Amino acid sequence: MRRFGLLLASGAVLLGSSAADAQKRTYINPVDFDQRYNFEQINDGASYRTSADPAIVNHKGVYYMFQTLADGYWSSTDLIDWKFITPSRWPMDSIVAPAAISDGERIIIQPSMMEPESILATTVPETGTLDFFVRRMPPLPGSTDKAPEEMKEGEVPPGPWDPALFKDDDGKWYMYWGSSNVFPMYGAEIAFGDGKLTYKGVGKPMLSLDPAKHGWERFGQDHCACWSPTRPSPSYMEGAWMTKHDGKYYLQYGAPGSEFNAYANGTYVSDKPLGPFSYAPWNPIAYRPGGFAEGAGHGSTFQDNHGNYWNSGTSWVGYNWGMERRLVMYPAKFYADGQFSASTRFGDFPHFVPTSKIDDPAKLFTGWMLLSYRKPVTASSTMGEFAANRVTDEDPRTFWVAAQNRSGETLTLDLGAPKAVRALQVNYADYKSGRFADAPDIYTEFQMQLSLDGQSWQPLARPDGPRRDRPNANIELPQPVRTRFIRYVHGHVGAKNLAVSDIRVFGNADGRAPAVPGRLDAQRHQDQRDATIRWAKVPGAVGYNIRFGIKPDRLTQTHQLWADELGDAATLTKELKSLNVGVPYWVAVEAFNEAGVSKLSRTVPIR
Repeated sequence: MRRFGLLLASGAVLLGSSAADAQKRTYINPVDFDQRYNFEQINDGASYRTSADPAIVNHKGVYYMFQTLADGYWSSTDLIDWKFITPSRWPMDSIVAPAAISDGERIIIQPSMMEPESILATTVPETGTLDFFVRRMPPLPGSTDKAPEEMKEGEVPPGPWDPALFKDDDGKWYMYWGSSNVFPMYGAEIAFGDGKLTYKGVGKPMLSLDPAKHGWERFGQDHCACWSPTRPSPSYMEGAWMTKHDGKYYLQYGAPGSEFNAYANGTYVSDKPLGPFSYAPWNPIAYRPGGFAEGAGHGSTFQDNHGNYWNSGTSWVGYNWGMERRLVMYPAKFYADGQFSASTRFGDFPHFVPTSKIDDPAKLFTGWMLLSYRKPVTASSTMGEFAANRVTDEDPRTFWVAAQNRSGETLTLDLGAPKAVRALQVNYADYKSGRFADAPDIYTEFQMQLSLDGQSWQPLARPDGPRRDRPNANIELPQPVRTRFIRYVHGHVGAKNLAVSDIRVFGNADGRAPAVPGRLDAQRHQDQRDATIRWAKVPGAVGYNIRFGIKPDRLTQTHQLWADELGDAATLTKELKSLNVGVPYWVAVEAFNEAGVSKLSRTVPIR
């Protein structure tokens, strides 16, 4: 048996180690931080951790993250470890979908509101000290509670909800807002002074959804334009964010709704901060309908300390409540011709955090593949139908529940053969958790063990750092560890029940990457929002990435698929339903397994 040294893992301490902390290099989506329990459904008895609508700003070299219903915010110096900061003051009803901006001297935080409330600010965000920047907002000019068809010119719905703040290079301030399935997104020039906010005019429409032309803007699972097959639904636009790059204004928005896998971020572009704005034909900018962390909408765009762009968003869980969600972030870039895109390829596999300026965000993928998909699992105990095999199905809406929430409960994964393990992610679920607020006993403790034969066990790792909750605990090992069996040994969770949705093991198996997919064919439908992609099944492939875009050498969109979900036919088929009418597309397919990724197939036009 190979001898395993006592090393310190990034994101985890190898048991028995007393070495100094190893440098942390990687992150895995969903983001690993101590999310809070939602209190809004306390009277419905729906208890779940949640996080959504991230507003991340870089303030003096430190990243600060604000989000929905958190009763505070987080800071990070490396985009890997996030520390919760308890604020000195906070709204009694908490904050939903906040705007956050650094003007270089302070961070300004504006909650969503339907009537005048306060705006907060801090010059020392690391301390949690917040003061009133605007104690009382003025009424929103033209605000009236009417149906769209009854609106007159100069009238807007109550708000501003889902706001974004933007300060231009000339010192002028602007606000953008809107969250609706009927009303547009609005924008207005504003001014701050003497503790007041002043609207410089009535909000003007900036953009509206057009799902009849933009396939990705159709609401529902896989863009079905429905809540269910018998319940049609319009689409929802929300989550304003403004980024100025190379003289262009990118007004971003989330659509078509956060309750399903299709949630994404898009943008309109203008030469002026209040438009007119033009729809970007390469939309969406962040799109991830497949994989474990599905959905990427309603977030923020920021630059790291090396000048690299990032786009954050909201990933869908939706088991306990439709708005049960997690946070994700993706490396992004602006191309020379102005196209803005976030890289979601293998978006919930381990990625390196850049330590310098990079040209290609896709190069941040570590190449560590998922080793745990559909692998057999045994549990020390099980409650009802919540079987152990659910922890390797890559579905956050299914999970194992132990018969009792007690220390020592175990889950044992058999990888099938010895493999080089590089990282693990332990994802907890909530099943009748009974928690609706933070508390001292809400924290996560566990150990990971390894074995080559399933009989003799050695310690592998445990979470590092201060005691806190880790709903999506990321453990990076400092060097590959060769093992066949991985065992989770439970310590503590603050919920009533011990529920684990997925234990995800990353690394590389022996052998070769799959062959290049062949016989690729792409047919566009009469409804140009849709296309059918066909390719030859690749032996031994665990999954495929359909990569597509509006230029043959720039396939910026990715739809990840599991091979076993596509059937056993010699020719595999998948419909894309996210295309823009009148825009030409090209597509290619790559296959992946536990050893690596195939070369990309030939690129063909979608005709």
